[in-house]
Amino acid sequence: MTQIRTKIKGLGFFVPKNIVTNDDLSKVMDTNDEWIRARTGIEERRYITRFEDTPATMGAEAARIAMDRAGVKPEDIDFVVFATLSPDYYFPGGGVLVQRELGLGHCGCLDVRNQCSGFLYGLSVADQYIRTGTYKNILLIGSEVHSAGIDFSTRGRDVTVIFGDGAGAAILQPTTEEGKGVLTTHLHADGRYAEKLAFKNPGSHSGVFTGDKEVFPTVEESPYASLMITPKMVEEGDHYPNMDGQFVFKHAVRRFPEVIGEALEATGLAVSDIDLLVPHQANLRIAQFVQKTLQLPDEKVYNNIQKYGNTTAASIPIALCEAWEKGLVKDGDLICLAAFGSGFTWASALIRW
Repeated sequence: MTQIRTKIKGLGFFVPKNIVTNDDLSKVMDTNDEWIRARTGIEERRYITRFEDTPATMGAEAARIAMDRAGVKPEDIDFVVFATLSPDYYFPGGGVLVQRELGLGHCGCLDVRNQCSGFLYGLSVADQYIRTGTYKNILLIGSEVHSAGIDFSTRGRDVTVIFGDGAGAAILQPTTEEGKGVLTTHLHADGRYAEKLAFKNPGSHSGVFTGDKEVFPTVEESPYASLMITPKMVEEGDHYPNMDGQFVFKHAVRRFPEVIGEALEATGLAVSDIDLLVPHQANLRIAQFVQKTLQLPDEKVYNNIQKYGNTTAASIPIALCEAWEKGLVKDGDLICLAAFGSGFTWASALIRW
């Protein structure tokens, strides 16, 4: 029986036109270019044009490029998987907004909320649909707008300097070509550390997990007051993302090699078989640590965080697409994708191009 696998037929990415350098950020917070580069490797990032760009519109722009390269029309798309942590609306999800932007008819749309691992979780889900014959043209998107919801003050600099905006997209199709396509995907999570990297408010947790119930009104004060967002949260800056950077780093540099090794073991391959590793662009220091652990040469690891910052769910498709455009992804190459992020979640995929 012929085995069906998933191939990436087309790639595209879109980043906003606004380049924000480290020096630009030093004008609004106590930081500098040397401090940011030393800790993250980031030199600049892209921010949206406000009132024009959104996660859905950027995702649609990336999708148009991927669709054109794949030679598919809007009516050919039969499913959409949209990964983001920064949706246009709390609900509905961004998938239906992209569907509307692109005129995709009534195809199904699925939103994935797995932050930095979102694109790989989406790839794994889409891979199952392709392998089972359920769908034949899946549009997979990772798109993020961070600049609209981060703290541009010294208080928030540890988080703010890291993130950028952008979107990447892939068209996934079935292939029966021997040994080609997505060979394996691996997904993991550890919810014990959910609050170590989180955007907690607005939310519906009312302090149950965080222990900070003092920022919420008591039932006696107002039995029906909003618990999603309160004046005290805004006053204390508790409505911005928070991160325990050192804690995240320690877990990331362990989980990346583990999940890459798991994928290699599942396919009977070795690190030396990898032609290109495209890691989630979390922090250049993390990527360099993983590269050293795996003993991969520079030409086998692709990083572009220096230009775009951390675009969470969009970082892998942006980097993969850019690498492909540069001719670094060739027919027959073994491509390894890996991610770690909020949740904690982590994932890997091996693709024979």
